[in-house]
Amino acid sequence: MHRYRSHTCAALRKSDVGESVRLSGWVHRVRDHGGLLFIDLRDHYGLTQIVADPDSPAFKTAETVRGEWVIRVDGEVKARTVEAVNPNLPTGEIEIFARDIEVLSAAKELPLPVFGEPDYPEDIRLKYRFLDLRRDTLHRNIVARTRIIAEIRKRMGEAGFTEYSTPILTASSPEGARDFLVPSRIHPGNFYALPQAPQIYKQLIMVSGFDRYFQIAPCFRDEDPRADRLPGEFYQLDVEMSFVEQGDVFAAMEPVIRNVFEAFAEGKPVTQEFRRIPYDEAMRKYGSDKPDLRNPIEMQDVSKHFRGSGFKVFAGILANDPKAEVWAVPAKTGGSRAFCDRMNSWAQGEGQPGLGYIFWRQEGTVLEGAGPIAKNIGPERTEAIRTQMGLDAGDACFFVAGDPKKFAPFAGAARTRAGEELDLVDRDRFELAWIVDFPFYEWNEEEKKIDFGHNPFSMPQGGIDALTGQDPLTIKAFQYDIVCNGFEIASGGIRNHLPETMVKAFEIVGLDRDTVEERFGGLYRAFQYGAPPHGGMAAGIDRIVMLLVGAKNLREVTMFPMNQQAFDLLMGAPAPATPQQLRELSLRPIPPKAD
Repeated sequence: MHRYRSHTCAALRKSDVGESVRLSGWVHRVRDHGGLLFIDLRDHYGLTQIVADPDSPAFKTAETVRGEWVIRVDGEVKARTVEAVNPNLPTGEIEIFARDIEVLSAAKELPLPVFGEPDYPEDIRLKYRFLDLRRDTLHRNIVARTRIIAEIRKRMGEAGFTEYSTPILTASSPEGARDFLVPSRIHPGNFYALPQAPQIYKQLIMVSGFDRYFQIAPCFRDEDPRADRLPGEFYQLDVEMSFVEQGDVFAAMEPVIRNVFEAFAEGKPVTQEFRRIPYDEAMRKYGSDKPDLRNPIEMQDVSKHFRGSGFKVFAGILANDPKAEVWAVPAKTGGSRAFCDRMNSWAQGEGQPGLGYIFWRQEGTVLEGAGPIAKNIGPERTEAIRTQMGLDAGDACFFVAGDPKKFAPFAGAARTRAGEELDLVDRDRFELAWIVDFPFYEWNEEEKKIDFGHNPFSMPQGGIDALTGQDPLTIKAFQYDIVCNGFEIASGGIRNHLPETMVKAFEIVGLDRDTVEERFGGLYRAFQYGAPPHGGMAAGIDRIVMLLVGAKNLREVTMFPMNQQAFDLLMGAPAPATPQQLRELSLRPIPPKAD
């Protein structure tokens, strides 16, 4: 028999009764039932119940073991009595009567529990991540992650894509987030950078004559903490294709994403045909470019009902600012003063002066609007709003006024809040869509200049003619995102593969030809020698896994994450370099300036 096990802790069934077996694993818990000791033995695969009775030679050792000790058990498979069967365990019909137990490794008192799913301080969990990973939910999440990545690779291969690896040590990128720099020992005073993404390399792969590239790529960004991104590093499904238009990318990737979701959705419905929602429409209807489409609330412009009305606040805003609008956020079933007051208090907690509202109630045979706004604008305008929004008795509507570019995110947050509070969101489904037609440029108010709105390497709609003859702030880009349940899970675009178009695009944001050649020399040089039209996307592996396993935090689907301060509590990184290391790299640390 094998030194440690003949079976795993998930393998044995009723058909194995009578067999002599050997198992090894961790002591999940020990229970004393009037002289009989029951040990739940756990390994990577599952649990098996071990029984040690006082007559067994293993009993003396069994009395000494504690939680998370590693033991080997020899024994006989026996059937459980009918009342003792555990239908929640694959091994729930059998148990092992131990005749010999060997302690392979003892465990100190645990700094955090492994049994169950306790809510424990994150700093302790990350410092002792090797223990945290033994917890059932986290362990299953990590296993699911590997299975999801394997499914992605399988689906990409079936779609005709080939995986190519790109460098980890590369040149610093002047665009996007801050780079992680790696000092060169051989070239003192010079630095490599870890890639923020394989963006330029995958475009060069297309220029090199390859096609249908993909990679499960590690990406590194020295960013400040964000709730929706792991600090330091993350992984993405990186994709690029030659001789394609936007629709070709959609046709290739939509089945891959849909099939991966369906494989792990556990029966939850998955969108079959992704909607294509223009960016401007997404912002007006949902107040977000990553809307949760499970929420049925759609906002509308109701400015006409407030112009010249008795509600002087909104009427004055509309009269004094040509950009101003009033948007309505309908709230089916929210028609009570108590709910409306809660929403108003929430808005004030978000730094807003409040959140105006109307709610409708049935008074005998009369359907009337209630609330200060209804009183000020009168029954005729109130009824017109109700009709436009498709509302009825027991419903409410909230209002936001001003410049939509400034208030849209708050209006979107109000939409989300109302949908969640009123339980309007269908949580048991995966709703996917493409967001398309992003603005190519945006106005940087701080620096009073035009900046790229999304990705500087994308092709502007209309090409160089748009760049030379159109107001830059009206130009759309061939850029697109995939959103799912309120999260952006992928982003991409058709690339600008023409050198003169590339130079013109950068000139509009203030970078001349020489600067473009200096900063993006590899790509710009490649475009001089016959570049195919190409495009692609990158999908966030961590976010996809988080959605599929139902986790609330990206750290729940990552094996060894940093904390939100970008510190690895397990390994103690980052840490000071030794004097010898610094000398070899020709470096001398400079203390930060005191505030």
